Amino acid sequence: MAFTRGIRGAIKVEENSAEAIGRATRELLEKMVEANGVDTSDIASIFLTTTADLDAEFPAYTARDMGWTMVPLLCAQELKVPHGMKSMLRILIHVNTDKSQSEIKHQYLGEAAGLRPDLT
Repeated sequence: MAFTRGIRGAIKVEENSAEAIGRATRELLEKMVEANGVDTSDIASIFLTTTADLDAEFPAYTARDMGWTMVPLLCAQELKVPHGMKSMLRILIHVNTDKSQSEIKHQYLGEAAGLRPDLT
């Protein structure tokens, strides 16, 4: 029986440019899907957020460029918390899977590993 599970991930974006946001989005999405054996047809939706300093492009455009045209995508801005990490892209994939929550492999890449050391 399949359940809808959340796969979380984050990555620091090197600069506020469409190219850098696109590269980071692609890298993170590919790692999240690969680590969890996800088929895009099993994705219910994806929520993508950036910190306020990343406004050069919508990260969802990269998922569309990757061919994910049937996956519902939503972009939003993170809360602006004074002690929060800057230049962060976060992704939450809702996927239909037989895996248990403990089998999900969340992906916090590079400096973003500090956000959730308990999951990395």
